[in-house]
Amino acid sequence: MPGEISLAHNGVLFLDELPEFRRNALEVLRQPLEDGYVSIARARMSVTYPSRFMLVASMNPSSKGGWGNDGTEEEKKLAKKYRARVSGPLLDRIDLHIEVHKVPFDELSTRRVAESSSVIRERVVRARQIQERRFLGMPGIYSNAQMHTRLVRRMCRLDDSGLTILKTAMQRMGLSARAYDRILKVARSIADLEQSEAIKAYHVSEAIQYRSLDREDW
Repeated sequence: MPGEISLAHNGVLFLDELPEFRRNALEVLRQPLEDGYVSIARARMSVTYPSRFMLVASMNPSSKGGWGNDGTEEEKKLAKKYRARVSGPLLDRIDLHIEVHKVPFDELSTRRVAESSSVIRERVVRARQIQERRFLGMPGIYSNAQMHTRLVRRMCRLDDSGLTILKTAMQRMGLSARAYDRILKVARSIADLEQSEAIKAYHVSEAIQYRSLDREDW
């Protein structure tokens, strides 16, 4: 029978408290995140289910909720061990890593009007329309996330300043080839949101900032 990742096909799969899932259950996510399908083999047969979904996951930095940086050495070790429950290869396949900090009281009590969801939606729709035109005539590819490596090289060309920034990040953060491609895809999407034909250096910088879990001290 199809499981959760196939039932989430063309939708969103949300996993709360990511490290609390069994390690083998999390590692199963690697193939569908990469290929868009999941294969299950049994003694007499094998089946393949479509599993192209958007993965959204949340987690605390430690089992107690805090980062553990201000605690004892033992608490720091426990926090690091807790975060290590999510493997590097799985993190590699997640495009955006966002740290959500505690919201100060002044921000909670402010009356400043934020950008509305409808305005954000219009910007996203325009970006998706740009991508639809970009991939016209390419079966099975409708968005930047679906680009394979050769298409990434073709559609995500950087100028010298962008290449320098990305090279520095790769060396300092020890990023993998998979992370390299994902940074380029995210930078391409950021440029599309601005309706910019070229990927600029600050688009690359912003995309790199979304790889916070790749840093050694995360």
